[in-house]
Amino acid sequence: MSSILLLFLAIGHAEDSSSRMEKSLAGQDLNTRLERILAASPVAQKSLGLSVVDLSHAPQVQVYGLNEQKEFIPASITKLATAAAVLKRLGPSFKFQTTVCSAGAVKSGTLHGDVVLKGGGDTGFVSESMWSLANEFARTGIRKIEGDVVVDDSDFDKTRADPSRDSERVDRAYDAPVGAMSFNWNSVNIYVRPTQVGQKPQVYLDPLTDYYQVENKAKTVNGLGVALEVSRSGQKVVVKGTIGLSHDEFVAYKNIDDPADWSGKNLAFFLEQRGIRVTGEVRAGKKSESCKLLAKTDSKPITQHIADMMKFSNNYIAEMLTKDLAVQSGVIPGTLEGGMKIIRANLAENMGLDSKRYTLVNPSGLSRHNLMRARDLAEILVQANRNFPYFAEFLSALPIAGNDGTLKKRMLNSAATGWVRAKTGSMSGIVSLAGYAGRKNGEVKAFAFVFNGKADQGDTVRHLFDALATELAQ
Repeated sequence: MSSILLLFLAIGHAEDSSSRMEKSLAGQDLNTRLERILAASPVAQKSLGLSVVDLSHAPQVQVYGLNEQKEFIPASITKLATAAAVLKRLGPSFKFQTTVCSAGAVKSGTLHGDVVLKGGGDTGFVSESMWSLANEFARTGIRKIEGDVVVDDSDFDKTRADPSRDSERVDRAYDAPVGAMSFNWNSVNIYVRPTQVGQKPQVYLDPLTDYYQVENKAKTVNGLGVALEVSRSGQKVVVKGTIGLSHDEFVAYKNIDDPADWSGKNLAFFLEQRGIRVTGEVRAGKKSESCKLLAKTDSKPITQHIADMMKFSNNYIAEMLTKDLAVQSGVIPGTLEGGMKIIRANLAENMGLDSKRYTLVNPSGLSRHNLMRARDLAEILVQANRNFPYFAEFLSALPIAGNDGTLKKRMLNSAATGWVRAKTGSMSGIVSLAGYAGRKNGEVKAFAFVFNGKADQGDTVRHLFDALATELAQ
């Protein structure tokens, strides 16, 4: 072997050794910095599960861990597994379809028979979607429907709030019921605006409908303060308290009880706005073989549904998409457990996670029965990063630190702003954060942080997790 070749080999070996040493030192330095942050926090380390994986080098191994093999309740970062399964199984461009059909005859602009509103499991069927459906229906020339609005939501089972959720039902939008025919996230927006001191404020509902009766017991007062209580029971909305004359518009989001009834009555209302009168009632039913298509509307691509779920931690969308997984696999009516089987299968087949390592019963994380390890949560992120066909959509769905979603007001004006994309989680006594931290030198780390402990430490833990994620982006 020539002396020149030996020289090149020696130089190469020295460079490889130097590179390995630099990586080792960098890893040690990061660990030291993370340990310093943890040591300065009053949060007990036994209540934390942490895992950090370096995605910039092969093999992609954990570079920091704390109780990473201990099971914790993950809360809403469970949605990482849900999003990965939906994107993998349905593909980024998948769309849902909602239709209106009838078996009746049309004579002189009058439809003699019922119209059937058939739900296709669209999680994002909102006012704009209903307008599109009503407008296309109006182009048929039908101006009167002598019959009922029949709502067919048979693609899903009739379980509106799955038992895997927390057992206590509330009227807030995050606890909305699910149905194959759903509208406006099965929630109503209630807007309150001040008027004159001593007078009742104005109350508006969106969508604007007579579905709800409003009892306005509130009052406009001087100042900027607001002390309003908005509640819903059945089809009655009650607004109590005070709103300051100088206060901006106040909004409350409340769920509804019956997705099918809510959707059908809103279709009748939207048709009336287009000059189409419905003489009958709204009732549940099923589309017949002879039902002829009159109008249809396609949903936005599934990637946007995923973004809505992740950015705003929408539990309703998570459960809807899970039942959609079951339906699209041929299981009708779709059930939550049917979809959960697909999510668990995706974890096993595509992410290498043994089902014995975790308990996963609810796709939104709104359950204390879900149990996962921080290391496995980080592995979901690692494997998603390796899946080119959907990773871009998976990444873009995550909240961006200091910019949007549930991270809009977190990690502001720090090294993490715009450089950390992560899913948040929060329940009483539970805080979680999991996602990716990028650095300007091109390095990227996947991380999963989970806390199960004292409820009164929530804010402290969030600050701790923000500090750890910011350190990863330094």
